[in-house]
Amino acid sequence: MARIKLKYVNQFANPDRADKRLRYYFRKRGHKAIPLPGTPGSEEFMAAYAMALAASSDAKIEIGEKKTSPGTIDALCVSYYRSAEWLALAEDTRDARRRLVEKFRAKHGTKRVHLIEEAHLVKIMNDIASLSSRRSWLKAIKHLLQHAVPTMRKNNPAANIAQVRLPKSKGHWTWTDDQIATYRTHWKLGTKQRLVFEFALETVSRRGEVVGFGPQHCYVGSEGERRIRIERTHGSGDVDIPMSDALAAAIDAMPVPTAINGIVPLTFLHTERGKMRSKKALGNDFAEWVKLAGLPDQCRLHGLKKGGMRRGAEAGLTSHELMGQSGHKSLAEVERYTKAANQRKLADSGAAKLRAAAAKGPKLITDQRGREESANAAYTNIETQLHKQGSK
Repeated sequence: MARIKLKYVNQFANPDRADKRLRYYFRKRGHKAIPLPGTPGSEEFMAAYAMALAASSDAKIEIGEKKTSPGTIDALCVSYYRSAEWLALAEDTRDARRRLVEKFRAKHGTKRVHLIEEAHLVKIMNDIASLSSRRSWLKAIKHLLQHAVPTMRKNNPAANIAQVRLPKSKGHWTWTDDQIATYRTHWKLGTKQRLVFEFALETVSRRGEVVGFGPQHCYVGSEGERRIRIERTHGSGDVDIPMSDALAAAIDAMPVPTAINGIVPLTFLHTERGKMRSKKALGNDFAEWVKLAGLPDQCRLHGLKKGGMRRGAEAGLTSHELMGQSGHKSLAEVERYTKAANQRKLADSGAAKLRAAAAKGPKLITDQRGREESANAAYTNIETQLHKQGSK
């Protein structure tokens, strides 16, 4: 029987116990051992393992921590990485922000925090060529320096620097129905290319959610319907949604997963060694799959999320129904993703509703004869009323 091998997980069997049951612990050098419930691969086990892994990575000793001088940017970074604000960030956000903070720290780590002025920051920012890179840098440094208030300085020198404005853009291309059909025609059921496509489109998921998708997220509901639980990233809420027929067919057509070097892959997408694919690698691979299908380069993986939201809007789903599917926490985000909904279809749908409402109300008079008949009927009605009043 194949075993699931997970980093930092050790198993123990106590021969003196009657049940002889294996027990599992998360053990990482420099950290206290954490007991893990259930068995490897089970939902409760993997949830506990993920929490232990996240806690151990955030609690690690920073490089050079013992050599940092109090009051310096080095010391500020060490403190910031241990703050509640930092730990509350999504893992992807922390990774991106840490890269920017560490570049800033490498050049200015020994400088005193209380001596930093707004002009210094503006000069550093203006030396960054890309506007989008400037914007990301300023956001990261603002949060870093805000952590210095009020322990290292009285105010945040970056607080009044205006955010960098980027040129207006429509963002990622929204897939059209024709492009969706073209991709499906080229990549048949039973291929990972088709599975990635169906999952991203039908569940409006990002790359990070696609690479983590595995059999453990699928289950059968109380009424016998197939469903999916998805842990959303980037601040969106987790969702529990019905599985579409197209996605069910793509999953069922995939080969049965087998052990690789004694490890059973926990995700539908994995490397040759059985490990989960990286988001960057998936994005690059998908761009190549699109090209092989004869589609333009603008058809990217994130565009499928927008395409799925567009299809939902055109099918008549309300904004709240779309939120239940996507996990967005605000109507503004839903509206941003559904801007590409086919305006002609929506206009036709609205006109049909107006026609149906008009059919239930007073009949409209559309010709001259009808107007004359209506006027004569009104005159006759007035004559009748006057006659009744005169006879009293």
